[in-house]
Amino acid sequence: MKINTLLIANRGEIACRIARTARAQGITPVGVHSEADANALHVREIGRSILIGAGPASESYLRIDAVLDAARQVGADAIHPGYGFLAENPDFANAVEAAGMIFVGPTAETLDRFGDKASAKDAAIAAGVPVVSGASGAKSDPAEIAAAVREMGFPVLLKAVGGGGGRGQRLVETENTLVQDIEGALREAKSTFGSEGMLLERFLPAARHVEVQIAGDGAGHVVHLFERDCTLQRRHQKVIEEAPAWGLPRTLLDQIATDAVKLGESLNYRGLGTVEFLVAGDNYFFLEVNPRIQVEHPVTEAITGLDLVAMHLRIAQGAGLGITQGDITCTGHAVEARLYAEDPANNFAPSTGKITTLSLPKGIRIDSGVETGDEVSPFYDPMIAKLIVHAVDRETALARLAEALDHTIVAGVQSNRSFLTALARDPEFAAMNVHTRWIDTRLDALTTPPADATANLWRAVAAVLFVSNGRTDDTTNPWSNRSTFTGWRLNAGDALVEADQRVTLMGSEKGAKHEELRVGPIGSGGYFTVFDANEVPLSLTCLELETGRWRVTHNGETLMLEARVTGNAIEITTADARRLFHAAPPLAFAGSEGAAERMVESPLTGMIVDVVVSDGDLVAEGDVIAVMESMKMEISIKAAAAGIAINISVTKGMMVDRGQTIAEIAPNESEPK
Repeated sequence: MKINTLLIANRGEIACRIARTARAQGITPVGVHSEADANALHVREIGRSILIGAGPASESYLRIDAVLDAARQVGADAIHPGYGFLAENPDFANAVEAAGMIFVGPTAETLDRFGDKASAKDAAIAAGVPVVSGASGAKSDPAEIAAAVREMGFPVLLKAVGGGGGRGQRLVETENTLVQDIEGALREAKSTFGSEGMLLERFLPAARHVEVQIAGDGAGHVVHLFERDCTLQRRHQKVIEEAPAWGLPRTLLDQIATDAVKLGESLNYRGLGTVEFLVAGDNYFFLEVNPRIQVEHPVTEAITGLDLVAMHLRIAQGAGLGITQGDITCTGHAVEARLYAEDPANNFAPSTGKITTLSLPKGIRIDSGVETGDEVSPFYDPMIAKLIVHAVDRETALARLAEALDHTIVAGVQSNRSFLTALARDPEFAAMNVHTRWIDTRLDALTTPPADATANLWRAVAAVLFVSNGRTDDTTNPWSNRSTFTGWRLNAGDALVEADQRVTLMGSEKGAKHEELRVGPIGSGGYFTVFDANEVPLSLTCLELETGRWRVTHNGETLMLEARVTGNAIEITTADARRLFHAAPPLAFAGSEGAAERMVESPLTGMIVDVVVSDGDLVAEGDVIAVMESMKMEISIKAAAAGIAINISVTKGMMVDRGQTIAEIAPNESEPK
C-alpha cells in the first residue's frame, strides 16, 4: 500500500526528523500537537498540525482516540509513532490497522511480546540468546519483592516490566534503603507505565551497554546494521552514544549481532528494532528489545550511509528491506551527544522555562526540536538537540564533538553542555575504560566546571563590547557621542559625571560567576582599562574591523572574534569556543541569601507524589521535604538549611509551579548558640 499522507504521532526532534524524510520520499507529513505545543518547532516545521488535547501527555499524545481522529481528519494513509508515547503500545497498533491505516512499526503481537520485559526475556531464552539471571516472573507485591531481593543478595536491579528508554529501573544496594527503593520503583512504574510489575535481575556492576540495530520485513528476513555502544548513562538513560562499539573484539560483536538477528527472525520481526545487551568481559547478556526507532539512530545512519526512516517507510509499504546483509557496510566512527535542559550538578533535575538563546554549531548534523524563544515544558522529555559527528576514526570524532560543544550556547534554562564537554574530553572515556555506572563514580569531577585562566579576560571583553559600538540593536551606547571620553558630556550645561561605566556581568550557565566591572574611558586606538570587583585592572585594546568582527589585544596576544550584542546579551565567538554573557543592573543580585535558604521552593513544575515531613518536624540540611514527579522523573525537594519545617502548603497529588514555595524552615531556637 502506497503512503501518500503520513500522520506523525509525536513531537520535538523526532517529529521534525520523520517529516524531513517523508517529504524527500514524496509523502505529505502532518503533525499533531497539544495545547502546550501549539507554537512548538515541530508544528512550525511540518506546516500542518492537528490539536489533540491539553498539555499533559495523558490528555494528548497518549490519547489513541484523539490521534486516530486527527489521522482521519487529514486522510492519512499511515501513522508513524516515533519513539516514546504510543510507539510501543499494541492497542494503538491494533487500532491504527483496524481503522484501515498502516502502523509504521512492528505488529501488535510483537509490541505485546517486547513491551513486557518478562515476556521479552522469555522470547530471548526461547531463541537461545543468553540472558541475565534473576528471580523468575514479574512481581508487584512489596513483601514478595523484598524477600526475593534478600534471597538473590545485593545489589539487585528492579526493572518495571513496562519500562523503556532507561526509565523504570532502580538499583537496590543495601537493606537500609530496600523498602524505600521498592516503594519508589512501584510508584514510578504505575504512574509512568501503568503497571506495577517488576522484574528482578542480578546487577552487573562493570558492564558495557551494546545494542544492535535490526530491520525486518515481517516475512522472516532480518538484517543488522551493526552495533552501537551506549555505555555512558546517568539514571539508566543514555548520554553519549557511538557506533561502532570501540575496543571490543569483532568476533564478539559479530556473535552479538547474529543473536540479535536470530531473535528477530524467530518472531518474523517487521520494521526497525534495537536489541540491547550487556557485555561483561567475554560474555554478553540480552537486556531488552526496543521495537521502534531509537533516539540514537543517527550514528547508525552515519556509519552505514542509510536513511533509517526511509527504510522504515519502505517496509511499512510492503516493499521489503530493499537491501541484503552483504550490502551493509560500516565506515568511520560516529558519536552523538544528547543536549538536555537539565542540571547535572543537581542530580540531572530537568530545567523548564523559555530558551532565551540557543546557538548550535555548524558543520555537523544537528537534530533539534526547539529554537531560541521556545519553551521547555514540564510535560515532556527536556531534550534540546542531538549533536552528531561522523569522522574517519573515534579519536577524531570525539575531538570534533568536544569542539562542537564548545561552540554551543544554551541560555534561559540549565543545560548539560559543560557536562557533555567534560565527557567528550575525559581520558578514561577516550580509552573506553568505562561501564554503565561509570558516570556515577566520577559525577563530582564531571560536573565541576574546569578552571578557566582566561575567564577574567573574557569578562573584560564582554564588558567593553557592551558599552562600546558592538550592539546590533537600538539601545543607547553611553559612549556613542565620541571616540574618546574625558568625563564631560557634550551637551552644554551637563554636570561632570564619572568617566567609568559600570557593568554587572554573569555567564549563561548555572553557577557562573557574576561580578560588577568598571570599564575605563576609551583611549586612542580602542584602548581600555577594566577593573574587576577587587579593583584589579586589566588593560586591552578592542577594535571593530568590520561590523561584528573584532580584534582584541592583551599582553602581546591578538585574538580575533565575532561579537553580537543584543539588549543585555553579549555573544562572543572565537576559533575555539562560543561564550555568552548577560549584563544586569548592579543590584540585580542583592538580597538575603540566608532568608532564601529557608524557603523551600519547587525546582520545576510538576505533581507532588509524597510529602515526607509534617509541620513542626525537625529537619537537617539536605533532608527530603517532598517528592515531586516531573517529565516522568521523581525529584526529591530538600531543605537547604537545618531547622523546623513550618507552613507546609502542599499535599500529595497537588500540582505546583516552578519557584512555588512549598514549606519554610524556621530556625530551631532551642539549639545552643
